[in-house]
Amino acid sequence: MLADEVLKLLSTEISPNEYECYIKQLKFNEKASNSENIVFNAPNELIARFISTRYSDKIAHLFEVKTGIKPKINITLQNKAKSTKQNQQVDVKQIKTQSTLLNPSYKFENFVVGDSNQFAYLSCKAVSERLGSVYNPLFIYGPTGLGKTHLLQSVGNFCINNGKVVICVTSEQFITDFTYHINNHSMERFREKYRKCDVLLIDDVQFLGKTDKIQEEFFHTFNELHSKNGQIVMTSDKPPKMLKGFEERLKSRFEWGLIADITPPELDTKVAIIQKKCEFDKIYLNKDVINYIATNMGDNIREIESAIINLNAYATLMRQEITLEFAKNVMRDQIKEKRENISLENIIEIVSKELNIKPSDIKSKSRSANIVEARRIAIYLVKNLTPNSMPQIASYFGMKDHSAVSHNIKKINELIENNEIFNLRVIELKNKILTKG
Repeated sequence: MLADEVLKLLSTEISPNEYECYIKQLKFNEKASNSENIVFNAPNELIARFISTRYSDKIAHLFEVKTGIKPKINITLQNKAKSTKQNQQVDVKQIKTQSTLLNPSYKFENFVVGDSNQFAYLSCKAVSERLGSVYNPLFIYGPTGLGKTHLLQSVGNFCINNGKVVICVTSEQFITDFTYHINNHSMERFREKYRKCDVLLIDDVQFLGKTDKIQEEFFHTFNELHSKNGQIVMTSDKPPKMLKGFEERLKSRFEWGLIADITPPELDTKVAIIQKKCEFDKIYLNKDVINYIATNMGDNIREIESAIINLNAYATLMRQEITLEFAKNVMRDQIKEKRENISLENIIEIVSKELNIKPSDIKSKSRSANIVEARRIAIYLVKNLTPNSMPQIASYFGMKDHSAVSHNIKKINELIENNEIFNLRVIELKNKILTKG
């Protein structure tokens, strides 16, 4: 279909994030369209307004490229109201619940759950189903790109679908909004917006600690919402106690409810996330390509998803099948530079951190199964990534002689050959050791 071709062209000219959040929500209205007037339906008023303002000229130009005729682009609401009193009342409710711009694709159903994020996921589900009565506030923290925003907006979408008034903003948007209303002497409107909603979602709350005025306003907003059982959910890169620039009274309030952390995903979770992303976007990647991305792209899920979209765009434009060699070639700039002169200490540090073992345990005589496995992996990686001889490795790990090192390496090679998941985990550890930064 021509409209699909035009939107696919547009996807190559804008950021993947904006395409996912906005353009992908459009549905072509074939019945209402003709060569001079193209109509798309959007799921809500805010998305319709955003696309009309930012992209209508671009979409019209792409139609002109395809057909030679530059049409007028109309973005209308998907479920436009009929002019009856009953339907008008329904629309009022819809407009009320659409008091924020959420990405409709962020749902609990397509969030991949693993050991690293299960607690945060279950916490978000719980507060969505029992607003204001359990875990209020809910504070989610962890490094960037691990799914905090996905969970935050899943809460918002769940609540909007249940008729709740939801405000979801980044801390930067909150500050911008505050500054605008201060300058226009309209703080009552600001307070009505943020203090009379059912659910307030603040992404990257760590940036609210910039000025005393912002903190003061947020402190009173928090108190008023909390007192009337309005649900508050926040995300941050650090736990409340480690936030810089915040007053103690505000940090203490962040700890009133529940604090849930998200840690870097395990390898099998990363593989599952890649598979889910491909399924959602109808992208085919074979097993070798999926494993290559999972073991080489680090732990930032946002970067992994962006790499998949970029890879698919290259393959589509060049009309190429996504083979492993093609993926390596396209992704060479996204794979971090490899470092040289790796030391024994580098390897011990990363292996112990990734396998949740103390560095001292790896060099100990412990026969605990997880420590033995970590020690063997470390020995294998030291042999493969450093110039140390077998006697030097034996001395470092407190072993009798080089034959003990040889025995451990033989065991690891057997596991690598016979256990695909274990092999991928070793490859991932090797890549993390080799990667700079």
